[in-house]
Parts: sequence; C-alpha cells; structure tokens
Amino acid sequence: MAPYESDGSTPAGEAEDVRDGRRTAARYVVPVAVVGVAAATIGLVPAFAGSGDPDLPKISAQQLIEKIAKSDVQQMSGTMKISTDLGLPNLGGLESSLASGALSQGGGDKGGSAADPSSKLLELASGTHTLRIAADGQDKQKISLIEKAAEYSVIRSGDQVWAYDSASNQAYHATGAGDDKGAKAAPEDMPTTPKDFAAEALKAADKTTSVTVDGTAQVAGRDAYKLLIKPRQSGTTVGAISIAVDAKTGLPLKFTLTPASGGAAVVDAGFTQVSFTRPAASTFDFTPPKGTKVTQGDDLKDGSKARTHGAEKPAWGDGKAPHGPEKTAPGTEPRTIGEGWNSIVVLDTGSKGGMPSDTSSKDGAVAGFLGSLGDHVKGKFGSGTVFSTRLVNALMTDDGKVYAGAVTKDALVKAADAGK
Repeated sequence: MAPYESDGSTPAGEAEDVRDGRRTAARYVVPVAVVGVAAATIGLVPAFAGSGDPDLPKISAQQLIEKIAKSDVQQMSGTMKISTDLGLPNLGGLESSLASGALSQGGGDKGGSAADPSSKLLELASGTHTLRIAADGQDKQKISLIEKAAEYSVIRSGDQVWAYDSASNQAYHATGAGDDKGAKAAPEDMPTTPKDFAAEALKAADKTTSVTVDGTAQVAGRDAYKLLIKPRQSGTTVGAISIAVDAKTGLPLKFTLTPASGGAAVVDAGFTQVSFTRPAASTFDFTPPKGTKVTQGDDLKDGSKARTHGAEKPAWGDGKAPHGPEKTAPGTEPRTIGEGWNSIVVLDTGSKGGMPSDTSSKDGAVAGFLGSLGDHVKGKFGSGTVFSTRLVNALMTDDGKVYAGAVTKDALVKAADAGK
C-alpha cells in the first residue's frame, strides 16, 4: 500500500517535550556508560513481519499521534522480542558487566543483588531477548526476561515490587518505589514496552523532524498503521524510526530504529503475540522460594546486608539516621547544546589529564583497554578519545569534559572546539 500523505504536523507543546526529554539523557560519564545510556534512551526496534498490508481507513500523522496519546489499554499480556545491535566489540559479556556494575544500586559490602532491576535489565543493551509482559491496570504489572535455562521477573502489585532471578536464586524487594501512584515495575528511565519506546521517539517530533504515515502492516496478528519518523538534520546517527500502531487501540506494537549509516536495525522491539484480555490474578502473586536470598531496596540505601527468606529477621540498622544523598560536585551538572537530533550532552567531570597511561596500575590497565576501543582525536579543544556505537557516540577530552549524543564523531569534535 502506498504511503499516506501527511501534513507532518505535531501536537502542540511537542517541541517543548523534546527539549525537556533530551535534557534528561545525561549519563555519559565513562565509555561503558554508553551501553547503559543506549539501553535506557534509544530502545526502539526487526523489519515489520506479517501476512500483508491490511486495507485501513486513511489517517494523517497528526491523527495517528493523537491516537497513540489517547490509547488507554488497561489489561493486556503478550510476548515481545528485542534485538539490539549497537556494533560493540564482543567482550565476552564484559561490557554488560561493567555497565551493570556502574549503574546498579548496590555492590560490594553494601549487599548488591543480582536481582536488582536497575542492573539486570541492562542485559537488553545487547543481543536478542524474549520478554513476557502482563498488566492489569496501573497497579499490577509483570515483566519477565526469558533465558535459555533461567527466568528473571519483575512483579509490581500495588506499592510492592518484587524481582526474582531464578539463576542465582536471589530476590529484590522494594515498597512504595516509583512515582506518587506507587511502585514501578522497572527502572524509571528504562523503556521496556513498545509504548515506552514510542513516548521517547515522539519527543523528537519537532521542527527538526519529518513525521508521516508510511502505510500499514500486520504485527502479532493485529492490523496496524506505520508511523515514520525521520530527522531533517544532517550530522545525526539516527536514520529513521518506524512505529507500528494498533489500528483499534492505538497501542504501539512494534518499533524499528535504523542508523543513518545503513545496514541492520540498531534495535528491534515488538510484540510477537498480544492479547487484551485481563490476565489471571495469580500472574501478579509472588512469594520468594525457601532459601532465596532477599535484598530489601531500602536496606541497600542504608548499607545493610541482604537476608535469607525464611531465616530470622535481624534488627536492621544501628539507630543512626540514614546517610543523605551525595552532593554533586561543582561543575559536574550536565548541560545540553544544539537542538533536535543534533543535541549533545556536555559534562565536566573535573578529571584532568585524560585516562591514566601507566598500564602497570589497575586504573591504567583498565584505561588502556578502554582506550584501545576508541579513536584518538585532536582539535582546537586539545585532544581526547571518541567511543563509538552505531547510534550513541561519546568524546572524552583530556581536560575532563565529556560530549555525547546520537551524532557523528565530527559533530562531537566541532562541539568541543566551539566549547573551547
């Protein structure tokens, strides 16, 4: 079916959403953080698969965006597949481990848990994964990551969140986490469903973007419209984003993000099966199996150790007030330069002299390894190293500044030169 014509207009206030949304994506402090940032901010999706293009009524891009915004699916369940190809070198799982360690809430003597969602779900940053998703209103949600010999699940029921990793027999529990409405089944900045991904993508629908309806498709047995989002600007690594929107409910069913450099999609995420009937109530029930090591979310903040489910509960804490949040050092607040798809996050780490060069030291050995993965560049700003993926690139200058975004290496160097 031929693409529909569209006026390319976007909802009022969308440009402001873009500026606000992009200013939250400021996690580019070390090279390995590129992996975590990509997982948390770019998630978007294999090519559309189905049994042909359904014949649906004509719709404009404006109307389709409004349809997505009005979508209010309360009960659903389904199976989703996510494939990510950022073009990272094969490090035998090291990149995932580094990212998990950098972003997890606990660790070392603070009782970090293998079931902590903030680190576990970063596995979605590479490879192909299958997810099972269920929801019954705003208070009951479940996401399960299905692996070959194990399963990892995050279950929210009311203000209770449980995460369980069958491989390690560890569980993570939090109460009252998330927004004012209660707990959240996944880390706040981690898109896990096509609807989450769509919200991120549509933040870019401003004057720097072309938005059109690109025909129809069938996804998971459902008739859908295809919304095509393409940057008007040069210099970005994003080629196009395609969103399949359920024609009946307005729920995004599938996403495809392709890079400007061409080739396979950077990330594919979409339903392979979906139902809009109410899941069984037992879907959201969870009791840790006997012998499970349970880590309490609040305990991690206080530096307390995990406890084993079924054992006598120790007296937590020493009566002292918990430690307050760490203060941010002056000059480390991120800022954003540029606009639209060419936005670049800038952060001054305060670390001078670049990465350690003495490979005989632990820090120097790690820095040497990371440095081998990057491209050394020079400019008016001085010198530095660019760490690249097929989508997100980051420049670390030797004077301690970091420039990162979904832009080319040349764009990062020009930004650093202008900043100097």
